[in-house]
Amino acid sequence: MPVEERRELVLDAAVAAFAEGGYAGTTTDQVARRAGVSQPYVVRMFGTKQALFLAAHARVMGRITDEFAAAAVPGAGEENLRRIGGAYARLISDRDVLRVMQHGFTLGADPELGPAMRESLLGIVRQIRELSGADIERTRDFLAQGMLINTLVALQLAEYSADDPEAEALCTLVLEPKGLLGNRLLGQVDER
Repeated sequence: MPVEERRELVLDAAVAAFAEGGYAGTTTDQVARRAGVSQPYVVRMFGTKQALFLAAHARVMGRITDEFAAAAVPGAGEENLRRIGGAYARLISDRDVLRVMQHGFTLGADPELGPAMRESLLGIVRQIRELSGADIERTRDFLAQGMLINTLVALQLAEYSADDPEAEALCTLVLEPKGLLGNRLLGQVDER
């Protein structure tokens, strides 16, 4: 197998492993086993677990920004918020994307990983503003609603909400296509 294909295989395995165990709970050996290569090979390829995580996180964030760019239509302005929201909803149906992104964002205080994690979030902010023309307040609201959706999806709250009226109401409001917050995330609510 060519080196670049093997690198992609290792990165796929790293995304899956870090999604499951987070940064602290994942070893390069676990990634190697998932990829079907040796642990020393992973270390030779990436250097450190930290570098491997950065590469896995960058892959996930790159997938997000690529999907946002593909969803947007030049000159569509705030209509692109709806398009970006739809692309994001499809992306986070892959729980590995959601989990790796969130694991990364918990590392903001880490002196080595924090700068890259902060920059990845700010890259999303800049892209949303550029694609939609939204001001910083509208971008904040869009992201805040997205983060609530992230939390509900990560907690699998919808799957466990049948016995709790508040959980069911929240999930319906946020996650259902006609839910007010879900529609705001998709840019479909007239704020007047």
